[in-house]
Amino acid sequence: MNAKWLIAPIAAAALFVSGQASADLDLAKKSGCLACHSVEKKIVGPSWKDVAAKYKGEADARDLLISRVKKGGKGVWGPAPMPPYSPRVTDANIEKLVDFILAL
Repeated sequence: MNAKWLIAPIAAAALFVSGQASADLDLAKKSGCLACHSVEKKIVGPSWKDVAAKYKGEADARDLLISRVKKGGKGVWGPAPMPPYSPRVTDANIEKLVDFILAL
């Protein structure tokens, strides 16, 4: 197969993924998440890459994290509490954010 034919689909997929990540980060910023979290490094709360690594392969990770974002919590990543984000952030947006984090 000629490699030239693979370039366009790969480039299109990369742009889609990049665009989706940008949209997810915009949602995180609008929701207030970036005040305490970042993708790469710990701020007040853990980095999202650390969260994704901790829960990788756990069947109930998505439901657990959605619940924690909605209700808040403390003691999982240290003494700083995470405030509840529901109902200020819609359930659908919380699910999008958790899916983004777990995909890292």
